[in-house]
Amino acid sequence: MAPRVLVSDELSETAVQIFRDRGVEVDYMPKLGKDKDALAAIIDQYDGLAIRSATKATEKLLAAATRLKVIGRAGIGVDNVDIPAASKKGVIVMNTPFGNSITTAEHAIAMMFAVARQLPEANASTQAGKWEKSRFMGVELFNKTLGVIGAGNIGGIVCNRAVGLHMKVVAYDPFLSDERAKTLGVTKVELDELLHRADFITLHVPLTDKTRNILSAENLAKTKKGVRIINCARGGLVDEAALAAALKSGHVAGAALDVFEVEPATESPLFNLPNVVCTPHLGASTTEAQENVALQVAEQMSDYLLTGAVSNALNMPNVTAEEAAVMGPWIKLASHLGAFIGQMTEEPIKAINILYDGTVAGMNLAALNSAVIAGVLKTQNPDVNLVSAPIVAKDKGIQISTTRQDKTGTFDAYIKVTMVTDKRERSVAGTCFSDGKPRFIQIKGINIDAEIGEHMLYTTNEDVPGIIGLLGMTMSKNNVNIANFTLGREGIGKQAIAILYLDQAIDPKVLETLESTGMFQSVKALQFEVA
Repeated sequence: MAPRVLVSDELSETAVQIFRDRGVEVDYMPKLGKDKDALAAIIDQYDGLAIRSATKATEKLLAAATRLKVIGRAGIGVDNVDIPAASKKGVIVMNTPFGNSITTAEHAIAMMFAVARQLPEANASTQAGKWEKSRFMGVELFNKTLGVIGAGNIGGIVCNRAVGLHMKVVAYDPFLSDERAKTLGVTKVELDELLHRADFITLHVPLTDKTRNILSAENLAKTKKGVRIINCARGGLVDEAALAAALKSGHVAGAALDVFEVEPATESPLFNLPNVVCTPHLGASTTEAQENVALQVAEQMSDYLLTGAVSNALNMPNVTAEEAAVMGPWIKLASHLGAFIGQMTEEPIKAINILYDGTVAGMNLAALNSAVIAGVLKTQNPDVNLVSAPIVAKDKGIQISTTRQDKTGTFDAYIKVTMVTDKRERSVAGTCFSDGKPRFIQIKGINIDAEIGEHMLYTTNEDVPGIIGLLGMTMSKNNVNIANFTLGREGIGKQAIAILYLDQAIDPKVLETLESTGMFQSVKALQFEVA
């Protein structure tokens, strides 16, 4: 029987035809996504669900989707899909992460021109029968300094276009390497320097705890007087109230926003202010981009349903069915090793070196490499997945090297990941025991045997008496239960580490308490996706 796909949001006719041409039965109901009850009533009839943003693939909907195998999102954002629930149901979630990059970058450039020359206001004034030529004095982009916050895929395209406009481009991105900056023709700077130097600032980063309100009232105060702000990335990167105040005071000369803290944005402190350009999240809204992502999702879903091939999945690597059974635990381990490195590193990464020893060296290393890289990069960019990770790493100029070797030690197989920056090298190794559970077996060259849990605490210190008691007592006083406690050291009186598997997330105040003792060289709370 041919697989059956439901398209519940607007998708191009060409994309729908791809399903048919490939031998997939397809029902096109573009209004159904807005009616959750009607969608839930028929979802059990389908193997695949193709969506945009209107359909909400909730846990409740997935519970009714007894036959569903794959959800394909035409676009990058998957906020409308409950990925953990989909994973538990064995439903693959795919997106199309690069289909709208040029379109979004071009929109940012267009918004920059619009705010530089006050085009929307000038247009409205002229069409109202006024002729206010002297009112709309603009500024050139030529020879101005553009500050780009986030120089990844879309940010890199913006850099390229801005260099073509003969702007001076400075970029802030913790993962931007010197080599990649040179290739882009930009100057890599810290955030404060960018704020101080830029005539225009454009944002191209995901919304995370670290980037939320990256343009806060405090940071806006650091900017050059007369700066113009452009945000076509994510709402919440800019403190809208603080930006409104800076516009009213004259410190910020103009702003252009395509995204808002709350969407749909029916009200905002930025509305109706002079020289503020607003658009309703149009970054990906071009004919070409919408067609590209629609065609891509149709091809990807057809490939999976007909051949089992997986592309651009957010909850599954690119592996064959035969490989999946053997590689599952090792993919989890690779992701944990990368996540450890990523959470321990805040400076730009130059290289990631991955060593495979023993039986794991004969597996599908492309999938394992992707799991390592995604684990590293997800700390800064939650949108990175197993497929996009190598591309994102390449865009950032991170060199990836892989070494295979025959069994050399105690374990039948292990993986060792070494991260290289300008300042240091950091390594971590792990293996999978017969129970299939990944474990850390070495950190910083120190041998350990640590079970990996969702919430962990990592400390380093000089090997002196009292550390075990101090850690145990501090956790006890703060009502934090320790599930597992692992120690390791280079030797008596030398470097030592402790890694605690905890039953719950640890409050930052507990970390501050440990740091204040002066007994630790570093204290770090870590989190891992163990489901």
